[in-house]
Amino acid sequence: PPLAIGLGALLVFMEGMYLKTKDPQYESMAKFWTRIFAVNFAVGVATGIVMEFQFGTNWANYSRYVGDVFGSALAAEGIFAFFLESGFLAVLVFGWDKVSARMHFFSTIMVFLGSVFSSVWITVANSWQQTPAGFHIVGEGLAARAEITDFWAVVFNPSSMDRLVHVWLGAFSMGGFFVMSVTAYYILKGRHLDISKKAFTVALFLATFSSWGQLLSGHHQARVVAEYQPAKLAAFEGHFKTGDGGAPLMVVGHPNAKTETTRGLAVPGLLSFLIHGNFNTPVTGLDRFPVEDRPPVAISFHSYHVMVGLGFFMMGLTGLAAWLRLRGQLFNNRGLLWTFVFAVLAPVAANQLGWVAAEVGRQPWIVYGLLRTSEALSPVVRANQVMASIVMFGVIYALLFAVWISIVDHKIKQGPDAVLF
Repeated sequence: PPLAIGLGALLVFMEGMYLKTKDPQYESMAKFWTRIFAVNFAVGVATGIVMEFQFGTNWANYSRYVGDVFGSALAAEGIFAFFLESGFLAVLVFGWDKVSARMHFFSTIMVFLGSVFSSVWITVANSWQQTPAGFHIVGEGLAARAEITDFWAVVFNPSSMDRLVHVWLGAFSMGGFFVMSVTAYYILKGRHLDISKKAFTVALFLATFSSWGQLLSGHHQARVVAEYQPAKLAAFEGHFKTGDGGAPLMVVGHPNAKTETTRGLAVPGLLSFLIHGNFNTPVTGLDRFPVEDRPPVAISFHSYHVMVGLGFFMMGLTGLAAWLRLRGQLFNNRGLLWTFVFAVLAPVAANQLGWVAAEVGRQPWIVYGLLRTSEALSPVVRANQVMASIVMFGVIYALLFAVWISIVDHKIKQGPDAVLF
């Protein structure tokens, strides 16, 4: 899904530039990346549908408790996003010579907006689990369930918009780096030079904007986490003791939950400054929460810090490339181009690690402060059944990934000049 959003944004720009300039290279560029987009969309549908079923199979108590809230967001995603995206996908992929250029461009925009709307509702649903709002609890004990009282309060819950911007920027980074990886390879091999240089420049602009935008987005989101999920922020930073003064910001290190210490390189008072704007203001530590209410610290800490490190790596790489591009020296720097060929792994890892940090960091709550993960399980499902399903789907997903790699590799070897519609 992040790659679909990122590629969708680039497709809109490429095809829009073709309509404006009538440059056939932009048309060839758009056609080529449309084929890659279609393959990615197909695999995304095949892999994503499993999650819809697991809510009712593995998480029956969760589905009963939040069905009114979560179900509304998922229904909206299906009605307003998936149908829009899939409805215009056929025109996008097969309609180049069958509809007018403006109609095809409109279809491209609709497919892109469909993927964006999908991310809106999925992120809203997940953000409600992080910072629930706009509901009340009906019933008691095992019969208790959340019921919507204010739909827009659910949509605009305290963390949803910040997290949505972060998701979008992460998706744009992935799309930009994916296109730069392929086009950098073409340039290094001396293939499709003119079109590859144009596509690389377009993708570089998007990746630079999104990578640097993540710095501001992440900073603002961390403040929201500090306000509404202080235990999560404490786990992110390995901050065990609240203390009387400013809290350090851990650059690198390793937390030890048993000894409640974190060893590594830290900047004194910087966490307090980033959260409160003051180097001496205390930051809530894990010692303010019962042990049973603390998230797994090591996983939260390392996934968060590696994600942040990858973010700074992408900022530096795109900033350097943009500077060299302005000076006309980028495409002569083979070492940097080879870096971009493999740098596509950075946004992929950062996107995944961001979700790991977000989901592990809110444990032991599946709905923060309301429902524990241990209480959300289906009571009749056994561990061996879950393990068997994980192994089965792991094998299926591995096969789908191999198919995806094979088809995308074939399309890339064909190149934009070989695309036929």
